[in-house]
Amino acid sequence: MSDEVEKRYIIDQGSLPELYPTHLHESRFWEALGRTVATFGFLEETLGKAIFSFTATKPYREDEIQKAYAEWLPKLEHALTDQLGTLINNYGKAVREHPSATISNLDELLGELREASKIRNVLCHGSWRAPDAAGASIPLFVNRQKEVFETAVDIDFLNQFQRHTVSLVCAVVDSVTHMGWQFPGSSSPGKAIWP
Repeated sequence: MSDEVEKRYIIDQGSLPELYPTHLHESRFWEALGRTVATFGFLEETLGKAIFSFTATKPYREDEIQKAYAEWLPKLEHALTDQLGTLINNYGKAVREHPSATISNLDELLGELREASKIRNVLCHGSWRAPDAAGASIPLFVNRQKEVFETAVDIDFLNQFQRHTVSLVCAVVDSVTHMGWQFPGSSSPGKAIWP
């Protein structure tokens, strides 16, 4: 055994830069990132309401009503608690099972939602590295398939992706209102689903 004293260290937190570890990016970058992430939260809420809409307006035969009603509450609970990927799948299932659904490009919309979900995961769970001279950063993110995200993200990327997510929200809302139903929680035209 050595007589040498083992040295131990701790971080001097008082010496860290203000707003560490986010201090290297401009405030505008973080605002754009925050607004994009918040728009995904709104997309999740919208998908949950759309699931409610399609499951609440699906017609049933008299002998199916009790079973359907018993299965409905768990569906609604999942619409409130599930994460984006599962919400996308459940939304697709609810639309496909509704005999009066009018959306003609469901598979395309579901594909766009799934692709957006991949970027959402990067934006929400990536570790943001120092920006380059142009203000772009490649977040450290590896998905479950061990794929490394390698795209530089800047304010323009974030703003463009936020606008794209808004278009997806609108497409989900349209899938309900196109059937003549008022989108839940809105003052859109159409017949109210739940008075």
